[in-house]
Amino acid sequence: MGKAVQWEFKNPDKVTNKPLPPPQKDEYREVAWGIRKFGDPITKLEIARQVVGANDVKIEVDYCGVCHSDLSCGSNEFPDFWSMYPCIPGHELAGRVVEVGKNVVELKVGDKAGIGTYVDSCMECPMCKVGSENYCFKMMVETYNGTKRLGHVGGNPDTHTYGGYSRTYVCHQRFVFKLPDGIALEKAAPLLCAGITMFEPLVAHGAHGAAKLRIGIAGIGGLGTMGIKLASKMGNTVTAISSSNRKKDLALQKGADNFVAVSDEEAMMKNLLSLDLILDTVPVEHDIKSYLSLLAPGGSLVLIGMASSQEVAFFDILPPKKITSSAIGGVKNTKDMIKFCYENDVFPDIEVITADKLNDIWAKLQKEGNASSIRYVLDINASCNAKEACSLKNCLRKI
Repeated sequence: MGKAVQWEFKNPDKVTNKPLPPPQKDEYREVAWGIRKFGDPITKLEIARQVVGANDVKIEVDYCGVCHSDLSCGSNEFPDFWSMYPCIPGHELAGRVVEVGKNVVELKVGDKAGIGTYVDSCMECPMCKVGSENYCFKMMVETYNGTKRLGHVGGNPDTHTYGGYSRTYVCHQRFVFKLPDGIALEKAAPLLCAGITMFEPLVAHGAHGAAKLRIGIAGIGGLGTMGIKLASKMGNTVTAISSSNRKKDLALQKGADNFVAVSDEEAMMKNLLSLDLILDTVPVEHDIKSYLSLLAPGGSLVLIGMASSQEVAFFDILPPKKITSSAIGGVKNTKDMIKFCYENDVFPDIEVITADKLNDIWAKLQKEGNASSIRYVLDINASCNAKEACSLKNCLRKI
């Protein structure tokens, strides 16, 4: 990889650079790709992974999706969560089980399996008890850049979690998902973030029930096109919403029944008060008032894209309508989502890449945002050198 960073770092005054210590006795060496310290490009690194405990599952990662959140964390651009370095991104992991602890019951060696956006929760609060660990009262521990504070992530307690741009991952069995034998792992990986992020609010707002809804999907990028596919397969009428007509053909191709460009006043008037639910995937600052005008009385606008602030006046939500938010999904819905997507052949549009392309892809994502429907997927096997690809001695040697 080149030494120059093609993508831009943010907030240099709010950074935590931490050491990359050698493995402890309860850890092993592993190969990964990440950012050693703030300002560095993505390079190949050696990290320490926890050994398998009684309740843990170890998967050999074949593919890891490249989420826009990886860039946001790696570049330290999240407005409310400052990054820690070294940063090993990746929270869309798909591979095979290679080791299980003595208490593991649902997974066995050889199973296809995936890990999503978090790897720990308190497991005791009301949200965890109903399978909504993403809303844990003590806050979930993220798959990368998370602090080991809830007791179910082993290894060196002074290090934070390292993500799926790596050869293997060890995780508590609760957060490892069995994948169908027939699923293509490169397609499965992005489901663990993009898929569940769109599936969860659709289920929560009744789009997966007997009553069919009129659903708007705002933002026609990787998340938006996944939302169109899911909402359509659930039997709903889907309207794609974008700032201009540039993505009309793409939206209709992915399954949208209608298309509305916010810049088209005539189209906006024609669709006034016409939607029961709008999922807003736009990840940058934008005016949501135009979306609210499309909602029918009692309808809901769900914010998903993590734009930090919105301004809404009293009359913007009349006739009465609701504004809410959604963040990824719980364990129960993730399992249901995997089953639904596999049985209905609903997968994101993907492009498989190798690790030497990561800096270029991040630069493209930072420049273009959600301009494309493509979700990039990192091929871990192809990213290892020939020796590592055919023999994992260098990757998996124990300390």
